[in-house]
Amino acid sequence: MTLLSTSRTRRRRLGVATAAAGLLAALLTAGPAVATPDPGDSPAAPDRVSKSEAADIKAAIDSGEIPGKDEIVHSANIEHLANVPKDALPGTNSDLAFQGKFAFAGNYDGFRIFDISNPKKPKTVAQVLCPGSQNDISVSGDLLFLSTDSSRSDNSCASTTQPATEKSSWEGMKIFDISDMKNPKYVAAVETACGSHTNTLVPERKNVYIYVSSYSPSASFPDCQPPHDGISVIKVPRKAPEKAKIVNFPVLFPGEGPDGGGNPGSPTNPGVSKTTGCHDITVLPEKELAAGACMGDGILFSIKDPENPKVIDQVQDNVNFAFWHSATFNQKANKVIFTDELGGGGAATCNAAIGPNRGADGIYDIVGKGDKRKLVFRSYYKIPRHQADTENCVAHNGSLIPVKGKDLMVQAWYQGGISVWDFTNSAKPKEVAYFERGPLSTDALTGGGSWSAYYYNGYIYSNDMVKGFDVLKISDRLTDPAKKVRLKELNVQTQPDYFD
Repeated sequence: MTLLSTSRTRRRRLGVATAAAGLLAALLTAGPAVATPDPGDSPAAPDRVSKSEAADIKAAIDSGEIPGKDEIVHSANIEHLANVPKDALPGTNSDLAFQGKFAFAGNYDGFRIFDISNPKKPKTVAQVLCPGSQNDISVSGDLLFLSTDSSRSDNSCASTTQPATEKSSWEGMKIFDISDMKNPKYVAAVETACGSHTNTLVPERKNVYIYVSSYSPSASFPDCQPPHDGISVIKVPRKAPEKAKIVNFPVLFPGEGPDGGGNPGSPTNPGVSKTTGCHDITVLPEKELAAGACMGDGILFSIKDPENPKVIDQVQDNVNFAFWHSATFNQKANKVIFTDELGGGGAATCNAAIGPNRGADGIYDIVGKGDKRKLVFRSYYKIPRHQADTENCVAHNGSLIPVKGKDLMVQAWYQGGISVWDFTNSAKPKEVAYFERGPLSTDALTGGGSWSAYYYNGYIYSNDMVKGFDVLKISDRLTDPAKKVRLKELNVQTQPDYFD
């Protein structure tokens, strides 16, 4: 299908608040949170809406309140330079990493390497078939790291799906040698408890430490027994990656009882996920800090000793946050953005029924010094455009746009598209630019949209779950100074000192 590119101005704060959205709101308020992991290997079949709801969506499209099916709309300061559809890997597209002139795109079926030396014409360098959701991806030097968080028959790239209740089930980290970008080689694997939903690198000269985030979905899984209130720390020697091994499992949420510590979730805190591990961690090595998004909790911790991280502060939001999903520091390390993945990434939460404070970003200031630092809540940010109730939409992965004296971020919102926003004033965040496509379907809730949207060396790159790899260019007086910042490598969850 040919996509229509347009800068048609959308009406803001409008949308269709259907009965389906109201039902979702009731479920999220009254019962356990619908805070499942990111979409799985086999996404659920589309959930059809009623004829009247489909008619409401059509009316919203006709009036310009929401874009038409697959229609591209964006602010005047955003230009859509390129789209590369999925090719040999048909699975869900996931996270991104960057090195030099290359972009690395995760996919539930493996990963793809792009040459982005000409951002207007990205070229595929290699595609590696290696199934295992969600294939969260990171790179450092000649090594590429891939997370497996689905039950596999073994640790090979030829493994097959099997029930997680099987004792032989394998989940964990895979390591590739990418010294030859055209021919990546699988060199090592490390099994981890509860698998690896995401991974975060703490790179050193001789070794790379990996913080493995995972959480316990069921006590019936042999390799994922509660309490699971910590992270696996893997040490990878750069010159001998085959010797990679787990060197520690620090408990971040100590507590008594079979479930350990952390947020107890429902029924104590209705609509909030019980903490049984972390979903994602972002580190700021130059500041020896990390922020963890851990289901029912947000944490700030010291990584002065990378093998033995130490929690400094822990916060909860039992009113508006269902599932603490990811974290981003500002450059001065005096703020953290936490995201709430309300509905697990598969629900329509960008509508009037859900409102502006749920499925949003939480902006926290870091106050104090040293181990006495505290996370202090300031405000929420959510995209100011309602989406159709057939579009999954919620706060997801983003990165800083490096401008001195400003706190700017680009962020993916699944089918809510991509938002560029300013949180220099923690209490009054505001959108600067946006890009989005219309719904994949107007008669059924169908998963898709931007999984990750990151700024790298002058451009915004997005990995759309369904539509493929997008390249955008932003031209705005606020963001233009960032074009002068050049990086040799970027794993967004390993935040660099942009101005060192």
